[in-house]
Amino acid sequence: MSVAAVSGPSGVVSPFALTEDQRAIQQLAREFAAEQLAPHAVQWDQDKHFPVEVLRAAGELGIGGIYVDEACGGTGLGRFDSALIFEELAAGDPSVAAYLSIHNMVAGMIDRFGDEEQRARWLPPLCSLTARASYCLTEPEAGSDAAALRTRAVRDGDDYVLTGVKQFISGGGSSDVYVVMARTGEDGSKGISTFIVEGDAAGLSFGPNERKMGWNAQPTRQVVLDGVRVPAAQRLGPEGIGFKIAMAGLDGGRLSIAACSLGGARDALDRSLGYVRERTAFGSKLSEFQVLQFKLADMATELEAARMLLWRAAWALDARDPDATRLCAMAKRLATDVGFTVANEALQIHGGYGYLAEYGLEKIVRDLRVHQILEGTNEIMRLIISRGLLESAS
Repeated sequence: MSVAAVSGPSGVVSPFALTEDQRAIQQLAREFAAEQLAPHAVQWDQDKHFPVEVLRAAGELGIGGIYVDEACGGTGLGRFDSALIFEELAAGDPSVAAYLSIHNMVAGMIDRFGDEEQRARWLPPLCSLTARASYCLTEPEAGSDAAALRTRAVRDGDDYVLTGVKQFISGGGSSDVYVVMARTGEDGSKGISTFIVEGDAAGLSFGPNERKMGWNAQPTRQVVLDGVRVPAAQRLGPEGIGFKIAMAGLDGGRLSIAACSLGGARDALDRSLGYVRERTAFGSKLSEFQVLQFKLADMATELEAARMLLWRAAWALDARDPDATRLCAMAKRLATDVGFTVANEALQIHGGYGYLAEYGLEKIVRDLRVHQILEGTNEIMRLIISRGLLESAS
């Protein structure tokens, strides 16, 4: 359990009090975001610059292997701790924070499902962010229905030969490690296996950097596997459990994206609070207008409610609660919807200034919009939630 159980004056135990260590972790991430991310976020977005040098600096602070065992170079923290970290990082730049969340998801998958040799080989450079990782599940014709993927891995002696195309891959063309889900057996989820593919493997190529609405500070490309030969020793786990591995990674990934939505939206709210204090209209400060007071109150309330659900889901995942998958879906759905709405309201409060790129509000809106789509669309989150409810009721 990552959250301290602190007894208040009434004797009621609170599950929401942070430990001193957690506050220190939160502060470290906040300072890094303020110093290394926020001052450059707008320029990186405009230049479509992937700040590899800043990622390495994050690795030096232990942000490259948040969930990885300390013996392999990680920090050995839990999902609750990571929710604190990613909210703070996203307050500096949601795009960079989101890439770091995906990188950490991959490192965590290798740590959890890899054998000793795989963990010793891949995790130290990933944890230090001297190497970067990408998650390769989605395909051009297999997005929400990931179990229908067509990328195939055919056994050939001591190797597998991988052929197929992965779509919308964050870090594509820049990462050093690609964790690829490919079909080794029957149709459906039980015929999928997972492979660690090196970035310089023969037959591996990449599409052009996608022109996107947001997330411009990280590259997004197709990953094309044309007869890529991968040693069997780089298969992650046994054959046939690849879909399980992919979904296990996504439970945590959904929490991280939810946290990134909260961080970006919190930054937008903070900017709005500063703006209404300074700006005047009709002879009064904007902060004196009740309609804006109510709007700000609703924005803050919705963010706090989403944060509490995120913390609840993160605790459940750390505790291996059987309801964790459903709670992760709930937290992802709520936090990403709320995050986008709050950012959009913040832009409206700023009026025409919010629409200008130099003020950074429109960038937050663009960056947070995709969070409602990736790591499973929010429509898929509703399916996961409803199925869990119906199964428990039967």
